[in-house]
Amino acid sequence: MRYLPMLDRRSFLLSVGAASMPLPHGALAAEPLILWGPPAAPSIVLAQAVASGTLKDIAPSTAFRTWRTPDEMRAGLSSGTMQAVIVPTNVAANLYNRGLGVFLLNLMTRGLLYVVAGDRLARIEDLAGRKIAVPFRNDMPDFVLRRLVARAGLKPGTDIQFDYAGTPPEAMQMLLAGRVDAALLAEPAATAAILRAKVSLTHLVRAIDCQKEWAKTIGGLIPQAGLAVTRSFVDKVGSTGLQTLQNALRVAVDFVVAHPLRASVTSATELGLMSPIVAEAIPSSNLAVLPASAVRPDLESFFSMLAEDDPRIIGGKLPDDAFYAL
Repeated sequence: MRYLPMLDRRSFLLSVGAASMPLPHGALAAEPLILWGPPAAPSIVLAQAVASGTLKDIAPSTAFRTWRTPDEMRAGLSSGTMQAVIVPTNVAANLYNRGLGVFLLNLMTRGLLYVVAGDRLARIEDLAGRKIAVPFRNDMPDFVLRRLVARAGLKPGTDIQFDYAGTPPEAMQMLLAGRVDAALLAEPAATAAILRAKVSLTHLVRAIDCQKEWAKTIGGLIPQAGLAVTRSFVDKVGSTGLQTLQNALRVAVDFVVAHPLRASVTSATELGLMSPIVAEAIPSSNLAVLPASAVRPDLESFFSMLAEDDPRIIGGKLPDDAFYAL
């Protein structure tokens, strides 16, 4: 099986120099480029890159679309109907290790998970005796919270009750309806819950910053999500196209962070939220566009921690060099 080699230093420098040059005609065979992402903050960057027109050199037309569930995303990558998709990093590693020709281009957030509740909590241990809504059972949010809870010496089902939800909006509604004491939410769902509570004259806050708790109790960052690309996509655009895409996303993230309200307009409809909610979530989203190889030590540390419970989470082993598309 042929894997995409990681760029060496010379090839990388050459590709950076060529990134501002148009790709050869027909690099994408006149196909439109659809960038896919979850209803979460990193997708704001994709939407901004599309709206800016900076991707014209790798596709005649571009669009941004959201996937709503992990199953939909996995099916799209496996079938090839989605070729450039923001995914949880462990999903990219899992699909790569299973030989499905999926590579990680970059890291697009250093973590954006929060426990939202009616009062601030000093630490994970303070969740003892509470019921918490958790979206996407056996997926990234669940894995992260379980590791934090385990480090705090708590046992799910005994010391803390997980009430699983199918989607983040469902978890948010469970919290707003008073069916749970707290909810694990990624941005912008965390911000949406807090602002919607104000409308109903109730009070919610980001009770626990999971990124800070992870750094304090486990160490390092949460390299939560990045842009995965398929072998078909890589074959079409080549290393120059990958670098052009990376450069466009880097410009887009700088704009999003500097101009949150303006950037929110391009993504609010697809995310299913009002623009001010999206804008207010951006400062809490830890957005980034870092080449995957540049954060490889962080990814491997994170993958190893997740795999302690079940190596199948990452496909049985740490991915090798070829996993890192840039």
